[in-house]
Amino acid sequence: MRTRHLVVMGVSGVGKTTVAETLADVLGAEFAEGDLFHPEANITKMSSGAPLADADRWPWLEALAAWTRERRSDGVSTVVACSALRRAYRDVLRRDVPETFFLHLSGEPELVRDRMRARRHFMPPDLLQSQFDTLEPLGPDEKGMVVDVAHPVRDIVDRAVAALATPTPDS
Repeated sequence: MRTRHLVVMGVSGVGKTTVAETLADVLGAEFAEGDLFHPEANITKMSSGAPLADADRWPWLEALAAWTRERRSDGVSTVVACSALRRAYRDVLRRDVPETFFLHLSGEPELVRDRMRARRHFMPPDLLQSQFDTLEPLGPDEKGMVVDVAHPVRDIVDRAVAALATPTPDS
């Protein structure tokens, strides 16, 4: 079986971790929680209500990219939960693993805000709008798909697995 590399992306509160953990289990892949790769300074900044700047994000993205690259070289499939809001961020994540597939979890701001309020996380709901403002949708040349988070997790996972099973010209 060939290796697969997925990034479950989207703004805070869409369920990236839940979907990514489920996908990793279904695919027999290694899971990485992107939040755990943030340096303490980033977590402190977000916890205080300040959005991250690109300068804050580059080392974090490079660490995630290195993690995936290392597993790829070992023949291990991966699933990463990571916001990957901008194309430039996704470019870093796929630079050495060009077959990376992005599953963009998308949802209405009200639904996502309600979910954020119902959980404990260092990212306060007040920063949600800054994430929606930063978000750049997947381009037509990017491997991936968009799924509405109003669907149950199992449906989202099934859609992603079906998309991965569909051959593409470059697979």
